[in-house]
Amino acid sequence: MREALAEALREIFGPGELLALKRLPGGASKEAWAVDYRAGDTLHALFLRRAGGGVIYSGTLPLEHEFRLLQVAYAHGVKVPEPIGYFPDLEGREAFLMRRLRGEAIGARVVRRPEYQRARERLPQAMAEELAKIHALPPEEVPFLTPKEAPPWQAALREAYRDLGALGEPHPALEWGLRWLQDHPPRERPGVLVHGDFRIGNLLVDEEGLVAVLDWEFAHLGDPREDLAWPLVRAWRFGEDAKHLGGVGEVGPFLERYNALRGLDIAEEELFWWEVLGNVRWGLGALKQARRHLRGEERSVELAVLGRLAAEMEYEILYLLERHG
Repeated sequence: MREALAEALREIFGPGELLALKRLPGGASKEAWAVDYRAGDTLHALFLRRAGGGVIYSGTLPLEHEFRLLQVAYAHGVKVPEPIGYFPDLEGREAFLMRRLRGEAIGARVVRRPEYQRARERLPQAMAEELAKIHALPPEEVPFLTPKEAPPWQAALREAYRDLGALGEPHPALEWGLRWLQDHPPRERPGVLVHGDFRIGNLLVDEEGLVAVLDWEFAHLGDPREDLAWPLVRAWRFGEDAKHLGGVGEVGPFLERYNALRGLDIAEEELFWWEVLGNVRWGLGALKQARRHLRGEERSVELAVLGRLAAEMEYEILYLLERHG
């Protein structure tokens, strides 16, 4: 891959030297590489995102579409890394290149380390502002994102039931969560372009605040409350459970700022249905990731551990529904 990448970099930046190519940890479904390329007097710090051995959800975007979406978001002022180039075949897998930014994306560090205290204070407002910009992106500029035939909540339930059935083993807590969701449908809201994985852990943060929104592979057209509720899922609080919004703050100021920017009146209680769905979906996603390891598609301790973590989402579903009455 090093030789193929060096050739591609020469075409983009001109003659130079590939100084470093380092595989980065993390990333459950995509490879991540830090790349340093020197052309003349300029050192280009880059980030390579490359297809892995499988995907978490059936609706995952191919990297070509994720790259195009990144271009659209960048053009409309969303805080994302600058997209550089897409490679349909980089040693057998598609990949794309973007500028490498300085910051921290590991959730447990963001919510706990003292050097990010100022950032945590600013994140609820910053998250609301970026999400408002994302939901304002024009769908006509990303025609590969086709609307679902059913309302977004119905389409989400169908996909979840399909994933549950494909496991081939019983998971009563997940099934109960899905049955409750089916029996208590949300009122519909106009659709928007949804990021699909907007949470702590997919936000690059430095000591001053939000640097960039990462990982757009689950983007789709859907209900804005899906993105608003996803960072409320307990798994994305990284142990700081008292702070409902991603372990960094409260939901109220975040939602108030979002509503003001979008001219909407979404109430906090409307997010409960989508929070329950988020726990169900991540429970299913964790079990599916473990099966990639068990089937030998991609042998990984990280993927195996995710299968064990699914029990935490099952417990949270029971807790949420019991508390809700």
